[in-house]
Amino acid sequence: MAAETGVIMIIFLDEACARRQRENRLQSLDDLREAIIEGAALRVRPKIMTASAIMLGLLPIMWSQGTGADVMKRIAAPMIGGIGDGHGGHAAVSPRLVFYLETTEPTHSPRPLAN
Repeated sequence: MAAETGVIMIIFLDEACARRQRENRLQSLDDLREAIIEGAALRVRPKIMTASAIMLGLLPIMWSQGTGADVMKRIAAPMIGGIGDGHGGHAAVSPRLVFYLETTEPTHSPRPLAN
């Protein structure tokens, strides 16, 4: 799940940068930063809704008292933490990573493939 949301975030960021480049509005680092912020902002609401739905779905398990509840609580608790941490991490790290990768040039050329 976390990998999928990270990939979707990167796609949104790339699309925002490509759209600005097609419109010839990607001329400086500030333009790149604005494009990345625009792409990330488009993805915030769906990420919050997804994480909230998953966490709300797991809350009844955390409050359960019946047979097997102790085992299910041990499964649900890390999932709730992981969902919150994963979604928050992607929202914070992905835009910065894209900005870094777009503004740096490779320091070496790739090695040719062996025949």
